[in-house]
Amino acid sequence: MTLVIGHRGASKVEKENTIAAFTRALEMGADWVEFDVRRAACGTPVVHHDANVADGRFIYETAAKDLPDYVSSLEDVVEACGPMGVNIEIKSDLEEPDYDDDHRVVDSVVAIARQIPRDKVLITSFDMSAINRSHDVDDSVPTGFLTSDDLGAEVAVGRASAHGHVAVNPWVEIVTQRWVTTAHDAGLKVYSWTCDDPKRMKELISFGVDGIITNTPDVLRKIVG
Repeated sequence: MTLVIGHRGASKVEKENTIAAFTRALEMGADWVEFDVRRAACGTPVVHHDANVADGRFIYETAAKDLPDYVSSLEDVVEACGPMGVNIEIKSDLEEPDYDDDHRVVDSVVAIARQIPRDKVLITSFDMSAINRSHDVDDSVPTGFLTSDDLGAEVAVGRASAHGHVAVNPWVEIVTQRWVTTAHDAGLKVYSWTCDDPKRMKELISFGVDGIITNTPDVLRKIVG
């Protein structure tokens, strides 16, 4: 059965990437939630999409205790998610000011992720070097390759498989039946993002995707059953 995965929680009705959004996603029937992680100045991994908070301060230059109250630590978010699985996206972009060649954020994420049951956690990133680092630190923690580019199923799946990753997370606009079949033939799971259109949700399910990341987990839950 296709997993219902709340994109940054139930971000259509609550502030994204907050404990309130994750709690609401659970109430709406989400199996998993997906969220973004960055490293605060003190080394604590925190959940936030952008490199800076609303007042302009960069997270990597600010201690976790000095960030706005809605920015929670990864540890607190994992605890709040309770029975749900967690797709932890590591933000690691060469064009952003907090990019770190040493991938210290990866090490801190893995330290927490390894405490979660393996069937309830997935570490993902657009940065292949970040998930490769995760795999090197602890290859028992599942990892997946995020892609928004139409590299072609063979290329994306090949890159993920070559490094021991277990999943691919393709942008909803590039997913086809061939994409899903290619990934499954290579033994990889497919978690597509981000889909809020019921018609497209049904199409993705017909393709056999393993999970759909959505801002509206309640809508997807009604479709999945």
